[in-house]
Amino acid sequence: MNQTKLKFSPLNASERIDSLDVIRGIALLGILLMNINGMGLPFSYSDPTLAGGADGLNLKVWILNNMLFEGTMRGLFTLLFGAGVILLTSRLEKGGAGIATADIYYRRILWMLLFGIVNVYIFLWSGDILYPYAIFGLMLFPFRNASVKKLFLVAGILISIGILWDVSDYRSKLKLQKEIVEIETTQNSEVKLTQAQEDKIKEWDKFTTKHTPEEVNELIEKMHQSYFIVIFEKVKENQFMQTWFPYRLWVWDILSYMLIGMAFFKLRIFHGERTNRFYFMMLSVGYLIGLSINYYETKIQLGDNFHALTIMKADQTYQIGRLFTTMGHVGLFMLFIKSGFLRLLQKSLAAVGKLALTNYLMHSIVTSVIFYGDGFSLFGMLERYQLYYIIAGLWIFQLIYSPIYLKYFLFGPAEWIWRSLTYGKTQQFLVRPSDLRN
Repeated sequence: MNQTKLKFSPLNASERIDSLDVIRGIALLGILLMNINGMGLPFSYSDPTLAGGADGLNLKVWILNNMLFEGTMRGLFTLLFGAGVILLTSRLEKGGAGIATADIYYRRILWMLLFGIVNVYIFLWSGDILYPYAIFGLMLFPFRNASVKKLFLVAGILISIGILWDVSDYRSKLKLQKEIVEIETTQNSEVKLTQAQEDKIKEWDKFTTKHTPEEVNELIEKMHQSYFIVIFEKVKENQFMQTWFPYRLWVWDILSYMLIGMAFFKLRIFHGERTNRFYFMMLSVGYLIGLSINYYETKIQLGDNFHALTIMKADQTYQIGRLFTTMGHVGLFMLFIKSGFLRLLQKSLAAVGKLALTNYLMHSIVTSVIFYGDGFSLFGMLERYQLYYIIAGLWIFQLIYSPIYLKYFLFGPAEWIWRSLTYGKTQQFLVRPSDLRN
């Protein structure tokens, strides 16, 4: 412990990889494109017919998100988390940290777990990503020295299990639908349904019945109450997101991408050291396959008015479309970075990325004030497209303030607390003249 406190410290400016920061900034801002729907609208993340409007500009916004951003910004963010694991541990091990490498790494992850709990229960964002990142981050350390081939293999197995589970769930519900049709076809008023048949009808009704306007309005009313009432109202949802979700979805969704991110770092993909042709191939193949699948999923859901069974049908190919579209994003953004185009914007994005934890938590805090009862009570009051005015405001603010802030401070407040706790000593916070000369 004393060795850790005295000798080792976070990355300094010269050790950072600019391209990682730029993509992290893009992913951080992009993830809000999807999160805002869960933050500001009731029950309508995947079904726009429930709230926020499902026609005109509102529908176009949903289509654009579903085609380009659903799961992909989270995917980028997760890839970078995996890359960061290699960056951190390799630097410490090369510096002679030895067993202290594991000490620093696991304390960093466990403090992240606490940040996630605070984000969920204090800042009121049920869709927090820090908690599952910490859960699966605990599993990454043994993979730090794994070969690229093994990392891709394990990631592929995880994604395949998730896809097979989605297919199995869909087939199970498809079978239930056929059984319901048979029951309705053979039903006779003189013949009483068996208990098993009644149970199947109840299961189907529960699965296919959408939330009623009364339920939507009831949730809106609850979210307009005081802060402490909102906290207790969200407990059940929070518990669901932190128990069932990691087990059923996040392990295939998050852990797999962390491993791919580790492989990408080892392949120097995020360093910008591959050829433009390589990145263009990532872009072309990724978008060709990914957007084709996303278009198919979007079309069938629109064609069936977001029926629960059709949404589940689209989920069968979700992970495939998401994976390839995310790869397309990586290719596009790396070409953008290597081009040097819009250098001022790139510097601002890098600054946003360096303050990723602070900016991510800021999203939760600001939207809680905007949407819930002790703030402006706008939960459920805006149309879907209007939510993006809030995003635009947050983007502009973070792109402007982040580079200015970093002229005076080495870390964001959340990053400073996190690093101080991780390394067991108070970290330097203010920029000193000597730092500027370096």
